Amino acid sequence: MNIGVMGGTFDPIHNGHLIVAEEVRVRLNLAEILFVPAGQPWLKANSPIAAAEHRMPMVRLALDAKPYFKLSTMEVERAGPSYTVDTIAELQNQVGAGNELFFILGWENLAELPQWHEPYRLIKMCYLVAVPRSGYPAPDLNALEAAIPGLSQRVILLDTPQIDISASQIRTRVAQGLSIAHLVPEPVQRYIREHRLYVTR
Repeated sequence: MNIGVMGGTFDPIHNGHLIVAEEVRVRLNLAEILFVPAGQPWLKANSPIAAAEHRMPMVRLALDAKPYFKLSTMEVERAGPSYTVDTIAELQNQVGAGNELFFILGWENLAELPQWHEPYRLIKMCYLVAVPRSGYPAPDLNALEAAIPGLSQRVILLDTPQIDISASQIRTRVAQGLSIAHLVPEPVQRYIREHRLYVTR
């Protein structure tokens, strides 16, 4: 069984995440996509993010009634910084031998992979599915291969979908009192409004 893994802060989860996940699921014929909200994302250690007790319910609401999408709480439940390599190792133990993991990330994240925690170990445990991010060029696979030998055999570089939605854009619009109805699922919009998230950021 082939399983997709989408990590992120999901602050908040938005329609772009869902569109990317569905596109990857269909194109790679994946059985399901696991959404893994970060607990303490080490690359965003100096950036304020909403508490997990808000980010998790928003992901749950966004995935409701989507049978191929599932929420994993492992990073939030695990103490310390959230490293992708630890999450993939834990998932590998859960899904067992014979199942392949496909970690979904943006072009800009793939370009930064040499800075990640134990990238050599990561590429041995899963495939990396890199999707476009508006405003970012396609990663230089030759440079990445030179930095992390073997990576090019473990990367699936997609050129669609081109999504121009970001969580930071959504937070800014909420703070400015603008509509986000076209950017997030309706239950997520309602949750943000009811809990007054992002209004003071």
